[in-house]
Amino acid sequence: MRHFPKLLTLSLSLILSTTVFAQQHKGCVDHSTNPDLYFLYEGEAPNSLYLLPAPPDAASVQFMYDQARYNWGKSLRNTERGEQAFRDARVSGQDLPDAFTEVFGIRITPEDTPEIYKLIVGMREDAGDLATRDAKNHYNRQRPFAFFGEDTCNPEQQAELSTNGSYPSGHTSIGWATALVLAEINPDRQDEILERGYQMGDSRVICGYHWQSDIDAGRVTGSAVVARLHANDDFNAQLNKAKKEFAQKVKEGKVAPSKK
Repeated sequence: MRHFPKLLTLSLSLILSTTVFAQQHKGCVDHSTNPDLYFLYEGEAPNSLYLLPAPPDAASVQFMYDQARYNWGKSLRNTERGEQAFRDARVSGQDLPDAFTEVFGIRITPEDTPEIYKLIVGMREDAGDLATRDAKNHYNRQRPFAFFGEDTCNPEQQAELSTNGSYPSGHTSIGWATALVLAEINPDRQDEILERGYQMGDSRVICGYHWQSDIDAGRVTGSAVVARLHANDDFNAQLNKAKKEFAQKVKEGKVAPSKK
């Protein structure tokens, strides 16, 4: 019985430690919890909070530019470019490779190019989540459609988007990071691929989901996470598989040549 107080104290300490750990890591998502969408673990991606400046102050010239670009985006919604932005808004994790199929020169699907598909889907949330998470959570910036009290190009997503920060743009980070990697696999089509990745960021402005400064920051995080991924053994192994698969498709004459 004389050891009971010590045992009780130890038990309480363990319970407290476990509770604190669980609270600190609640909602933690990375390679350990979803290896199909992440190559990196939490803390391995460049920290967006340290990498990026704060979003523009509402009284700044930069914010005036954000507002001007928001109006530019609205002016394009009823055009062909606006239709593309609407389609881009609906691109989800499994649809992302298909958005690059035309510019890449060959279908990116689990059936046609499984190694390339696995690479692109596998790095999606390294770029969209881990690379942007810290700044998004810290600044929790209001999105333009909420700021102006107006609808986006796709109102069905507004409720979900209004619950998380606008800066930096995760979708832009994903699109730009994907473009960088696909351009490495198919350098003959790098111009078309990079243009498509750039357009995916502008589509977020056209739809009213993001400010231009969110887009600019998203391209920075996308570039930074690709640099970090190149130091990851699993990513490099999958990238090599993707390159070999692509080279075989070229040899078989299944890759469309660049139009430029």
